[in-house]
Amino acid sequence: MITINDQLLDRKITAITEIRVAVPTDFGGEMRPRDIVAVALVTGLLLSGCAGDDDDPTATDSPAPSAEGSASSTPSATASAPATDVDPASVKANELALVPVMMYHVVKPEAKGEYDQTPTEFKAELERMHEADFVPITVQELVAGDIDVPAGKHPVVLTFDDSSPQQIQIGADGKPTADSAVGILEAFETANPDFRATASFYVNGSPFNDPKAVPWLVENGYEVGLHTVNHINLKQSSDATIQKELTLNSEDIKAAAPDAVVNTISLPFGISPTNKSLIRGGSYEGKSYEIDGALLVGSNPAKSPFNVDFDPYAIARIRSGPKSKPVDTDSTYWLNLLEQGKWTPYTSDGDPEKISYPSTSSVKLGEKWADKGNEYDPDGATGSSGSSSGSTSSPNPSSTTSSTPASTPKSTSSGAPSSTSTP
Repeated sequence: MITINDQLLDRKITAITEIRVAVPTDFGGEMRPRDIVAVALVTGLLLSGCAGDDDDPTATDSPAPSAEGSASSTPSATASAPATDVDPASVKANELALVPVMMYHVVKPEAKGEYDQTPTEFKAELERMHEADFVPITVQELVAGDIDVPAGKHPVVLTFDDSSPQQIQIGADGKPTADSAVGILEAFETANPDFRATASFYVNGSPFNDPKAVPWLVENGYEVGLHTVNHINLKQSSDATIQKELTLNSEDIKAAAPDAVVNTISLPFGISPTNKSLIRGGSYEGKSYEIDGALLVGSNPAKSPFNVDFDPYAIARIRSGPKSKPVDTDSTYWLNLLEQGKWTPYTSDGDPEKISYPSTSSVKLGEKWADKGNEYDPDGATGSSGSSSGSTSSPNPSSTTSSTPASTPKSTSSGAPSSTSTP
């Protein structure tokens, strides 16, 4: 069994937050798959980067992989199952474990860039995540700790940077075109109703070159967040310029979609400003913005929001790209390790009002979540409230810093590949 140490996680990333969006009960006169699931739930209850070559930020947000079982070995519940009293031990619930936050850019047939994927590759990655019992949530939901997925399943966050036209275009029928990333994701949900079609999009000025795109995303349960109007390097910009860029970015989104909640950011080039307070909030000409979370450009899964060490302004991501040009620590790398049982994913107990975790967990529950804590004996004893710092369920994440990024993988003391490259 391989143990991967912190050297593997010594690489550069960027930060982001999340937004919350409402899912309409119907769109265009027809009930959507996600609405059918929602109806089933109600019925049951009534009867259930961009990368930069900069030294800031570089702290990883997640621990080294642990050999405590893979997603494929975890029992799963149906998407329409009610949030009832599921024995957390029966589903191996661990809501202090890791959450993969995937980073995408362009999905197109001629995938030549290091962040591009073909539609076939993107579909295959969705299928792989679905087979591993992952269910998409938004960045906003992650940051808020508002994670509501069926018992035995695992949350995953899909993020898209740069608002390229290939991510979404609205056709004459008022729906995303089939060849766009959103069109592919929507079709995947239709075929697999337990895989929620949602994602978090980080946009620049004139997003997607389609004025209908942002309103459609917000109306249909997607998140739209900040990436600056002109994709500027925040570290090389004045405080005044940063506040202008982020305020106008936020105002543009709200003008297109008045119901949008805009409170997360993907840092352009993965670079944070010298004045770190500006990725929390600021103002320009009487208008203001507030940020609850920031995404890193990354190479590893993120910590659970219930982990005492979770930093919402340094959320790690896993980069994706063309499968013809694999990169150590990309999405394929981490999904392979998951299948091998080398790291532990967040596994839901099915009850959003409880935070269940085994008494053997070395990760501590954050104090703000203590009233929801449900520690249980993995051998089957009933859970009890309170936090724990037991032995080894999921290693306690540590932050590392690398001031000199490199593109060549190196070996850790365990022989596992490591890289400080950043997308």
